[in-house]
Amino acid sequence: MVVRREKKHRKFRGRRTYHGSHKKARGGGSRGGRGKAGLHKHKWSYVVKYEPDHFGKRGFTPIKRREVKCINLKELEKIAREKNLNEIDVSQLGYEKVLGAGKISSPLTIKAKFFSEKARKKIEEAGGKAIKVD
Repeated sequence: MVVRREKKHRKFRGRRTYHGSHKKARGGGSRGGRGKAGLHKHKWSYVVKYEPDHFGKRGFTPIKRREVKCINLKELEKIAREKNLNEIDVSQLGYEKVLGAGKISSPLTIKAKFFSEKARKKIEEAGGKAIKVD
């Protein structure tokens, strides 16, 4: 007696037995559309189970603000000493705003677009001027 049995094949590589005839499984229609098509309709159960975060918004987008280049009073004091200046135009140095960190010993005339309150107060206490320039 000869034992005859069919070959055991686990994967269907190269075989056309999934859908019977190979003509029946043509195109994207057999999979309900290509890719992510139908996720709001006939593939909704798939979305609920496997991709619950696919739809909707998350978090927030921050407002893009323009950065203002700042310089402190202590750095302006150094520049004034090195170059022996009484008047400094901050915009020529590449800055827009003067901040109040540090001390000023000599009276300086400083021109800038913006001044912090602390900086303006310290400049005027030292006998200088804070001139706002556009």
